[in-house]
Amino acid sequence: MPSVLITGASKGIGRATAAEFAARGYRVIATARDPRALEGLDVAQRLRLDVTDQATVDEAVAAAGEVDVLVSNAGVIFLAAVEASPVAEIERLFAQNTSGAIRVAQAVLPQMRARKSGRLLFVSSVVGRVVFSGNAAYAASKWALEALAEALAIETGPFGIHTTLLQPGTVSSGALDDPLIYRLPDDPYTALATDSLDRSGSLTSEQVARAVADAAELDAPPLRLPVGDVAAALLAARKAAPENVPFVLGS
Repeated sequence: MPSVLITGASKGIGRATAAEFAARGYRVIATARDPRALEGLDVAQRLRLDVTDQATVDEAVAAAGEVDVLVSNAGVIFLAAVEASPVAEIERLFAQNTSGAIRVAQAVLPQMRARKSGRLLFVSSVVGRVVFSGNAAYAASKWALEALAEALAIETGPFGIHTTLLQPGTVSSGALDDPLIYRLPDDPYTALATDSLDRSGSLTSEQVARAVADAAELDAPPLRLPVGDVAAALLAARKAAPENVPFVLGS
């Protein structure tokens, strides 16, 4: 029975992913900063893991035993224009969304290298490749994650380890229902510092969970997998857009 360790499994995409893998017969190790939030999940283990705390990462990985698949899902978000974004809050996003994701990957890689097999699945975002106004800090943390994951794919591929970045568009997971927003006094960016993605085509957490589990079962998974039609269209348009043209003010 293959095993999967999931970070940020207390709610939203992480919780749905834990349920999806369990339904497929995996040995699921669900983790969260507060394991009490994992009650009700029918999984093999419920462990404390804070991706920003090395000690809890080491303890959880040791308790988990053999990990065949890592689903790196834990993340946070806030909305603000770049000028209005507190640097300490930008650092908090990077600590969890970027450094935290890599910290957990580093913890499971030694055993995967020793077995010459393993899957690293990072829940990124369409904004890991596309930037929208008011969402720059979150996007930057995902762009950085994508660079590190791409390097991991190159470095660990010879050891039989597959790395995949899942890139959903907006997800009705609750993260954007009442997001933290920062504004300047007499804010000149009021019209911009909002989430610019069209939520009419939002995915459910369960749809993303199925995509994550499907990716774990691909024989030759790609480095990047858009999740949903909106994400696929946005990423295709971004790839096709010329980069050697002047930026149009207000575009």
